[in-house]
Amino acid sequence: MNSSKVLLGVLGGVAAGAIAGILFAPAKGKKTRKRILNKGKGFADDMKDKFEELYENVTDKYETLLQSNENLIAEEKTKLNSIKKEIKSNEH
Repeated sequence: MNSSKVLLGVLGGVAAGAIAGILFAPAKGKKTRKRILNKGKGFADDMKDKFEELYENVTDKYETLLQSNENLIAEEKTKLNSIKKEIKSNEH
């Protein structure tokens, strides 16, 4: 299973548990709503952080792959030029 799916499942479970705990806690409505709002903000911040981390990871992998491809193309062009020079030198 994909680790990001597991992480999202765990975060969802934690958020659901926290909300259920607050709803069933003996507190006034205003205080309970404030607690839910704070937990929701915390959950949103956590999700934002995880998304940014995932974005950076994907971006880094893309840039690495792009650089590898550019290096490979440069190497192959060099080989091709060498072969062309060799063919021309054999023709004369």
